[in-house]
Amino acid sequence: MFKKNEFRAAMARKEIRTSELAKELGLDPATLFRKISGQSDFYRNEIEKICTILELSPQETLNIFFA
Repeated sequence: MFKKNEFRAAMARKEIRTSELAKELGLDPATLFRKISGQSDFYRNEIEKICTILELSPQETLNIFFA
């Protein structure tokens, strides 16, 4: 289960907006919004890039994406 609030908190800590993250991931901002809102799933490669961009620890990654 994806934890949207935890994900947004991680983005806020790194001071990165959804549009900036979408650009880094090579996604349209609307596509990223759908993934964050739970209408679509993240792919493994996207999760890996997000972890690098947001500097998530393994525990944070598990908590956000696989809780």
